[in-house]
Amino acid sequence: MSVTPAATARSVAEHTRAVVQEFLAARLAGDTERLVTLFADEVDWQLAENPVVPWIRPRSTAAECAAQADELMAHTVPEDSRAQVDTFLVDGHHAVLTGHLAGTVRATGKSFEGPFALHLTVEDGRITRHHLYENSLSIAEACTP
Repeated sequence: MSVTPAATARSVAEHTRAVVQEFLAARLAGDTERLVTLFADEVDWQLAENPVVPWIRPRSTAAECAAQADELMAHTVPEDSRAQVDTFLVDGHHAVLTGHLAGTVRATGKSFEGPFALHLTVEDGRITRHHLYENSLSIAEACTP
């Protein structure tokens, strides 16, 4: 019995979905150690640089990428943080999530909100691409005293 290309594609997509779901669970739980194992050694990280937002900076290693979750929680009010995933699409090694996020910056007490899109790529069971598109203006305004 041979494996068809369609079956192989389904298998890759199922594996991608499983890794992304594990990433989301680890992120929600604040499990930085697990996040480090889910990110590849080198990650294509993209998030619009924003010098007034302390948790937004260039990253490329698994540890740096995983630490972003801790930094975000350190600078925002956890009980005010919300993220809602509306769409979760998977095509082979690629996953795209869209939704809405909101939070409050601890230092200023100002809130931010807006839509987001996250493009992840999973290869060999690890996340190799993390491109996040969000309302960076709202976040910057919330970080500015």
